Amino acid sequence: MLLEQNQSWVSEFILLGFSSDPTSNRILFIAFLLLYLSAILGNGLIVTLICLDSHLHTPMYFFLCILSLLDMGYVTTTMPQMLVHLLAYSRTISFAGCWLQMYMFGALGLTECIFFVVMAYDRYVAICYPLRYTVILSWDLCTQLAAGSWTCGFFFSLIHTFLTMRLPYCGPNVVNHYFCEGPSVRSLACMDTHLIEMVDQVITVFVIVTPLSLILASYIHIALAILKIKSTRGRCKAFSTCASHLTVVTLLYTPATYIYMKPKSNYSPERDKRISLLYNVFAAILNPVVYSLRNKDIKGAFLKVMERGRVTW
Repeated sequence: MLLEQNQSWVSEFILLGFSSDPTSNRILFIAFLLLYLSAILGNGLIVTLICLDSHLHTPMYFFLCILSLLDMGYVTTTMPQMLVHLLAYSRTISFAGCWLQMYMFGALGLTECIFFVVMAYDRYVAICYPLRYTVILSWDLCTQLAAGSWTCGFFFSLIHTFLTMRLPYCGPNVVNHYFCEGPSVRSLACMDTHLIEMVDQVITVFVIVTPLSLILASYIHIALAILKIKSTRGRCKAFSTCASHLTVVTLLYTPATYIYMKPKSNYSPERDKRISLLYNVFAAILNPVVYSLRNKDIKGAFLKVMERGRVTW
């Protein structure tokens, strides 16, 4: 059916996913269900512990709580639908549903990229200005930094999604991906997308390259400050507070940079689907693991909650 001008002729898309074999899909369903539950439970536990333990009501853990909320939302934009498609005969998604999924996935992902700069700034202040930490990072500033990250992420995702979904889709509607990912959907458009790809590159530079540069700059200052610490124990303690953040930044930025910064000539749908799992699913699973294993405060809060439960029981 022909829709109004500047709208799609396609009313729905078909998501290919990872396999068309029913047996393989059942195995994948179990594997991805366990991964999804791990991401939700792990991040949910982090949020719960931070909310329940007053000792964790500091800027660092406030930011960690927001990161966990972002991870839960980020993985939920894609995984539930993928799980349904693994068992269902039909793998269709409506045009509006694809629009919404692309927007929310981009918004939460871009917010997380920008938010890592805020977390790097938190570590910079904690190590370079420890005596003024709570003065510099007041609750008002923490709230403003968090709100600014969310605003930027949702704004730039709106630009990306609007430019992609207003393209004319007048023929093929099979998306070689497990969710409505921008470049995969855009490859089906019935017109040249060079201009929109250039806009996307500008957005990518702003939300990936610029934040990564700021993070690197922060850690250069942090490294110089750590080197000035005389005791080996003091240096190790200062570095350990940054190791978790550096780990999760690497987990997100390495695959995301590859996917969105590589030349179009290197586009490979099958390879990109697998790599996207790293920053969409595995990063959300590993973030709470990295922070909990390396953090005595999180472990202590967990033990307190367990003790309360035993006493109540």
